[in-house]
Amino acid sequence: RLELSTSHGYRAKHMDKLSEIMAAKRHALSKQIRPVRDQELERLGRMQTQGSSFLEALARKDRLSVIAEIKRKSPSAGEIAAATLDAVDQAREYVNAEVDCMSILTDTDYFGGKLQDLWDIVEFLEVHKRKTPCLRKDFMVHPIQVAEAAEAGARCILIIVRALEDDEIKALRDAAEIAGLDILYEIHEECELEKALRFDPKIVGVNNRDLKRFKTDLSVSELLIPQIPDDIIKVSESGIFDLEDAERASACGANAILVGEALMRAEDPEKLVDAFHNA
Repeated sequence: RLELSTSHGYRAKHMDKLSEIMAAKRHALSKQIRPVRDQELERLGRMQTQGSSFLEALARKDRLSVIAEIKRKSPSAGEIAAATLDAVDQAREYVNAEVDCMSILTDTDYFGGKLQDLWDIVEFLEVHKRKTPCLRKDFMVHPIQVAEAAEAGARCILIIVRALEDDEIKALRDAAEIAGLDILYEIHEECELEKALRFDPKIVGVNNRDLKRFKTDLSVSELLIPQIPDDIIKVSESGIFDLEDAERASACGANAILVGEALMRAEDPEKLVDAFHNA
């Protein structure tokens, strides 16, 4: 099994922000790490009942798909919504807006999320017979997080390619496949695309925000999305606030956009989602 460092020096000043976050995540997880066996993942996979797969939800050809994110804060934007935000209320607004998928941030320290948000939202979707698949968006480093995601009802996990070694990506991929979860492979540079393609991805997201410095530039999608093979679903992430931004993503070949801050702050999420769908 993978070993996680328990060093207490993870907030060293020389670290960029992503390295700081990943080191903090490894440190936190080291206290709960345990072997995750295939039988456990298979059992969790058999329990998957909520909605269509994440991949299927993004694969439609008639419009730009929207992944709506529930995010209370971020290192770049600061507080976006009150810490007391009811995640289910926000999810209800997204469902009413007919988003294609939801991204639920479950990192607490840097983004104000929690795994319980995912549990609560999936329960809400099941009770109301809605089929919106959910992504557990977190800094994934170990299969224990995949098991947590599957148990909570997620249909997809995030793998940040730049943040992980090949053996860590493989362990996460293998666990997700056994549990029946899709994977959103997130990249920011050409070398990361080359690395991601070694794992036969079905969905690749281009993060327009540089997670080392938290600067955002939509030209990153315009550079990288055309280089992604045609049989892969392409997602443009971050920095999309209005119709013009969505049109830029669509024009360079994105099948979907992932939008957090703009929808969290929107007075009328339904109107904004409708505009994005028609970009």
